Amino acid sequence: MRRRILLVDDEVAVLLTLKAVLEISGFDVDTAASAREGVSKLHTREYQMLITDMRMEHDVAGVEVIKAARAANYHPAVALLTAFPVAEEDWQEMGADQLLVKPMHTRLLLQQIEDLINSHEKKLASLGIMASSEGRLPFDSAKKASAKRTAAKATKNVVAKKAPAKKKAAAHKPVKKTVKKTVRRTKSSAKKIARSPAKRTRR
Repeated sequence: MRRRILLVDDEVAVLLTLKAVLEISGFDVDTAASAREGVSKLHTREYQMLITDMRMEHDVAGVEVIKAARAANYHPAVALLTAFPVAEEDWQEMGADQLLVKPMHTRLLLQQIEDLINSHEKKLASLGIMASSEGRLPFDSAKKASAKRTAAKATKNVVAKKAPAKKKAAAHKPVKKTVKKTVRRTKSSAKKIARSPAKRTRR
């Protein structure tokens, strides 16, 4: 399954180059040339990863895109792409999972992206969250589906337990009838025996 990445950068050359490299490597890539366009696409599609530049319409436009990604219910991994080195505590405070400094060697870039996506998915799994993707249910839907399966199993177990009970009840019915008949016959015989001596005495 092809994982989808959103690239956000106001430099067209960077967008086209990264898009080509990532698509050759098996990713499905969307691009946005501004923070505003990037936020819009985050709201209309689902992505496994966001890679955004910092300085676009203004110096911290990338932060707006990162915030939108963090607010998305499908939980994408987030990488900040910049030509200006940023202190680790600063880009982490912005909400990014990784800092990518351009220009970067293609092989190193691909390895960092692959590692980030894998580690992000493991992190979500450890928190009990399922990242949304094509062919895979979002966390809420998966949770509902699991609840339905559990309810179905519980219903089957209840039915299975009731069935033997009904059979036992049915098996006891004939026995009860037989006992009642035997009691009636015994009482009737006892009455006859009790009456017999009395008749002989009278004669």
